[in-house]
Amino acid sequence: MSQPPDDPSATAFPGDVSLEALVSRAERAGLSAPPVERWDPAHCGTIDMAIDAEGRWFHEGRPIDRPALARLFSSVLRREPDGGFVLVTPAEKLPIRVADAPFVAVEMSADAGRLSFRTNMGDVVEADTAHPLRFEADADGAFRPYVLVRGGLEARLTRALAFDLAQRVEERGGEAGIASGAAWFPVPLPHGADV
Repeated sequence: MSQPPDDPSATAFPGDVSLEALVSRAERAGLSAPPVERWDPAHCGTIDMAIDAEGRWFHEGRPIDRPALARLFSSVLRREPDGGFVLVTPAEKLPIRVADAPFVAVEMSADAGRLSFRTNMGDVVEADTAHPLRFEADADGAFRPYVLVRGGLEARLTRALAFDLAQRVEERGGEAGIASGAAWFPVPLPHGADV
């Protein structure tokens, strides 16, 4: 398929696309992620890449400061059955380190009783049975919520969003939880705590 001559991504070689054009198209693609769950290449080595507990991406110990590049990498991130994380393409699979969850939920909307979250990588998900909320307590017993984004990849809610979400805990039938639409997510409370 030929490209119109005024297309800035057009190059002298068919199929040769600049990184900028690739990143630009990936951003325009919006919320659709590649079908990484269908790709099954062999491991092809290692890469010194990590995501810290705040959702920041690093390569060889240095932060990836280009948000579009981090979003591009996040689109090919996959959770393996053993719990590990890999960057995967149809031809390559490289393990990376993830300190907590690979994404951070940075905004929450509560429209018509449905909770939706936007991640630091631009994903938007509604908490429902396909994208459940999960709760843990951190080392000092603080409330730490997560939402499933896609393919086993979760987003940890920021501390501010965790406080906002905690205000939504209610009791139904003697069980503490949070509702989002028709979905109900039980919240484990510390011993002796009341709703």
